[in-house]
Amino acid sequence: MAKLTGITVVDLTQFLPGPMMTMMLADQGAEVIKVEPLAGDPARAQAPFEAGQSVWFRNLNRGKRSIALDLKSDEGKAALWALIERADIVAEGFRPGVIDRLGFGYAAVAARNPRAVYCSISAFGQTGPLAHHPAHDMAVQALAGFLSVNDGANGTPVVPGVPSADMAAGLTALSAVLMALIGREKTGRGDYIDIAMYDSMLPWCAHIAGDAIAGGAPPRSSAQRSLGGAAFYNVYRTADGRHIALGGREMKFVTNLLTALGRSDLIPIAEAPAGEQGALIDFLRDSFAQRTGDEWVAWFADKDVAFAPVLDFAEALASPQITHRGLLVEHDGGHQIAPAIRFAADDWQPRAAPDLGVG
Repeated sequence: MAKLTGITVVDLTQFLPGPMMTMMLADQGAEVIKVEPLAGDPARAQAPFEAGQSVWFRNLNRGKRSIALDLKSDEGKAALWALIERADIVAEGFRPGVIDRLGFGYAAVAARNPRAVYCSISAFGQTGPLAHHPAHDMAVQALAGFLSVNDGANGTPVVPGVPSADMAAGLTALSAVLMALIGREKTGRGDYIDIAMYDSMLPWCAHIAGDAIAGGAPPRSSAQRSLGGAAFYNVYRTADGRHIALGGREMKFVTNLLTALGRSDLIPIAEAPAGEQGALIDFLRDSFAQRTGDEWVAWFADKDVAFAPVLDFAEALASPQITHRGLLVEHDGGHQIAPAIRFAADDWQPRAAPDLGVG
C-alpha cells in the first residue's frame, strides 16, 4: 500500500510550488482534489503540448482529481466546504488576504475541521513589509540575494535557468505538511503552515554567503569557491563549442588531472583561496580548448576526476542513467518525469493528469 493512502488533500494552488508539493503527495497515494477556477489552472495553457495536454501541467498534476468551482458563488462555496470538511490537508497559494476574503482562511477551516493541516504558499509569507508585493520566482531570488551571484563574466545578473524559489517552497511545504501530519497523530489537531518562497530559499545560501550571514561582505562570484573563483569548480569551453564542467575541488582530483596533463607544478595553485587561482584557470581554459567535447569525454574515461560534459535537456533525458533509473516514462501518449521519491516496497505507476472539472 502506498505510504499516503487514505490521506485527502484539497489543493487550491496553481502554477508551480503548490502543484509540485501536492503532486508529490498524490504520487505516494494521497487523494488530491485539485480545485480550479472555471477557466482552469493557467498552467493548462502553457506550451508545449503533448497528447492534448500541457507538458508542464501534466508533470505537476498527474494523479489528481479536478473540480472547477466559482468560489465567489454560494454554490461554489458550499461545494468547497463539503471537500474541506473531510480533508486531511488544505493547500492554498493565493496572495495573502485573498483566501480570508473568500471565507476559507485557516481560522474558518479549523472551526469546521480542526484536524486539517492547512498550508499557505506565497512569495514572501503572510506577514511582513513584502507580504503583499507581487512576485514570481526571479523577483524572489533577486530580493533574497541569489540573483546577484547568478551572473555572467562581467558581473551582470542573468535570468536564472532554474526556478529555485518555486522549487524550494514546494519542497519545504512538503516537509512541513508531513511533519504536521506526524504531529497530528500525537495531538489530534492539525496546524497552520505559512510557507514563503523567500524564506525557503534563504537556507540555500549558507555555503556561499557565510561572510554576509556573519555581518560581513557579500559574496562575489569571481572570488567564491562555488561560483567561479576556483579552477576545479568551473566550466570550460571545448574546441567544438561544447563545455566541460570540473565539479570537485578535492586535491586527489586536482592531482590526477594536472598530472595527466603534465602540469603537476600547478597543483599548489588549486590550494590557494578562490579568486587567486587565475593562472590555473587560464591553463585549464587553454587546455580544454584544444579538443572537442567528445574527445575530452573519451580522454577522461580512465581518470578519477570529478568532471562532466555539459548536456542540454534533450541529451540529458536521453542518457543511459535516465533510462536505467526509469526517470522518464511514457503514459497515455505523453511523457512524465518519474518521482524522485520511490519506495522499494511500493510499485509506483504513472497516472494521468485530469481534464478540467473531470475527476
